[in-house]
Amino acid sequence: MTATRLTADVVIVGAGPVGLMLAGELARDVNVVLVEKRRAPDTTSRASTLHARTMEIFHSRGLIPDLGEPPNEVHGHFGGIPLDLTLPSTHPGQWKVQQTKTEAVLEEWALASGAELKCKHELVAVGEVGDWVELEALGDQGVLRLRCRYLVACDGEDSTVRRLIGAGFPGQDARRELLRADIAGIDIPDRRFERLEHGLAIAARRPDGVTRVMVHEFGSGAGRRSADAQFEEIITVWKRVTGEDISGGTPLWVNAFTDASRQLTHYRHGRILFAGDAAHQKMPIGGQALNLGLQDAFNLGWKLALHLRGKTGDDLLDTYHTERHAVGRRVLANIRAQAHLLLGGYEVQPLRTLLAELITQEDVRTHLASMISALDVRYDIEGEPHPLLGARMPHTALHTAHGRVHPTRLLRTGGGVLVDLRPGAATEAPAGWADRVSTVAVRAEDPGLLDGADRLLLRPDGHIAWVGRGAAGTGLQQALTRWFGPPKPVPRLEY
Repeated sequence: MTATRLTADVVIVGAGPVGLMLAGELARDVNVVLVEKRRAPDTTSRASTLHARTMEIFHSRGLIPDLGEPPNEVHGHFGGIPLDLTLPSTHPGQWKVQQTKTEAVLEEWALASGAELKCKHELVAVGEVGDWVELEALGDQGVLRLRCRYLVACDGEDSTVRRLIGAGFPGQDARRELLRADIAGIDIPDRRFERLEHGLAIAARRPDGVTRVMVHEFGSGAGRRSADAQFEEIITVWKRVTGEDISGGTPLWVNAFTDASRQLTHYRHGRILFAGDAAHQKMPIGGQALNLGLQDAFNLGWKLALHLRGKTGDDLLDTYHTERHAVGRRVLANIRAQAHLLLGGYEVQPLRTLLAELITQEDVRTHLASMISALDVRYDIEGEPHPLLGARMPHTALHTAHGRVHPTRLLRTGGGVLVDLRPGAATEAPAGWADRVSTVAVRAEDPGLLDGADRLLLRPDGHIAWVGRGAAGTGLQQALTRWFGPPKPVPRLEY
């Protein structure tokens, strides 16, 4: 058997949406290899919802046009209870993009940026050796041996990397499950979280004529499966719950997903990091699973690139775990609550009735919609207290010397941005950080949203790392050093 050897800055295991997102973020600055066990792109479309925050991220990287013109739905749900997701954003609501399309767009971007993709290779060994991670994957053409400075596992909830290194993955085992199938050739009524006498039924017909059905029979449990769910099982349960016969249809894809809830104890294990479903397992309710993973990758990518370029110390990578583990923990909690509301029988009806009343209150609606859309994510960043510190920059149009833009457009270069709102401000980048941070002078269309700030330091992910107010504006150099590394020495002129 032949053996191929490769060396890279980063190896990403798993070329799904999360791995491809990370590869696109990294490949502009460092050498990246993706290792994927599939022989071809997945033709099943598991996740089909992109939320507002993810769309903002795609906008900041110029990827929105590649998605085409996806349908936008402002009405989502919380545990099956209707929820208006309208919030201030460039892309409010939820956008229906089949996962196959999302993957195709991200793969093209990653490869165009310089990433290398190795398909048909299944990981069999991994471990740290000194300052390197060494891994071995088996493929049709032989053994692929790779050595990298960092490995990132994006290989799903059954992560091979997690199993091979024995990473702790505590949580709750599955107790209930939802059967799901994409079926061609059936004609049944659309159902949006319809709770019938014997169970929950969902049906949505796509423009291509395929109907996605999901069904849960109240009181049924989730046993350990040795194989995928079968279409005959869905036919039987659907008949018991709805009374309808869907046996004449052609199944394109069938699966079952459960309410298991688990999260890695640590997202970083030395030179091995985890993102997406490899770091957290949850029921894919309301499209949050895919979006959470993509946002993991967006948080990690710029930090890992800066570190590998020698601009920052090792401690910057620790903030990936600190920030994203907290976000993941909160998402898992809201999904467990939703699973209880969705799959519980008559015992949850009082809770559903009460929540339906509360959602009509605007502050409750806004709170839940912001949580589902991930627009309320705020990282715990040290600095002079300010309402905006750690949050994404508020959605307000900005007037620059080159025209009117939104905050996400400022992030197109992938670096940090010092936003200066003072009249007549210069646009010279901070001395010593010009290779990592640019400066832009703007006028905010709605300055009231900025709570008196006259300067804002944006990290490459759009979160605010420092806020300046008035003449003082102390702490900018400390923030620049914290997030972008020490300043580049200014050459000294000798005469």
